[in-house]
Amino acid sequence: MIFEPEIYCSCEKTAELDGNTPLTLDGAGLWVGVLSRGECLLQGSEMSGHSGDILLGTAPLELRPQSDCHLLAVRLTGYCAEAYLLRLGASRWADGASCPGAAELVAQLQGNGTAAMAYALLCALGRADETARPLPPLVAEALQAIRQNYMALYGVEELSEQLGVTKSHLVRAFKQALGVPPGKYLTNVRIEAVKTLLLSDEYNLEMIAGLTGFSGANYLCRVFKREVGVSPAAWRAAAAPPPAVPKLPPRSAEMFV
Repeated sequence: MIFEPEIYCSCEKTAELDGNTPLTLDGAGLWVGVLSRGECLLQGSEMSGHSGDILLGTAPLELRPQSDCHLLAVRLTGYCAEAYLLRLGASRWADGASCPGAAELVAQLQGNGTAAMAYALLCALGRADETARPLPPLVAEALQAIRQNYMALYGVEELSEQLGVTKSHLVRAFKQALGVPPGKYLTNVRIEAVKTLLLSDEYNLEMIAGLTGFSGANYLCRVFKREVGVSPAAWRAAAAPPPAVPKLPPRSAEMFV
């Protein structure tokens, strides 16, 4: 094969921490972990990660749970992962809010992850060095509700009811804090989730629509084309790794005259 995606980025190993038992992550490459529950100390940095935070660094990484924890981690290797590590510096926890889609990709890579998924994860981590801005409590609560329940959330009306405020008040506060209305942010989160699922061949468009909060495949296609500029099928084809080129059979050692 002339081009091998794995040379640039691939998932070499996965790990899971579930409970209170310390975990050491080893091996060459970039470790990416998503802490979905509890508080965990990264030994040597004196930094504690909390639910929703993302672990970034190179081995050895010693994790000491401070409470009942759950963390999924993947080790990425290749030229792109090495370049990321050069810019990252010291191992640390990052705010998961700055890396939308990272948690879903880490979960996907726990199964039959592809080089395309590994590269997509690196792209999702591109803004992990940004410090999260302090947000008004209402906006922070709205963000958490959207990220946790985007697949089942009917819309901004339902979100405002859940938060106990009027729709107009929520839209005004959200747009003032983040520059976009909550409906647009919800759509962006869903589109990122769609991209993650498109990287796997096991989901068709109807299934993806149901898993990401769209009413059907046709509506998904319209919104995706409007937001991304291409259809989901075209995006999936462009993101798929190139097909393997079959090797030629070995030449016979016999000589014919």
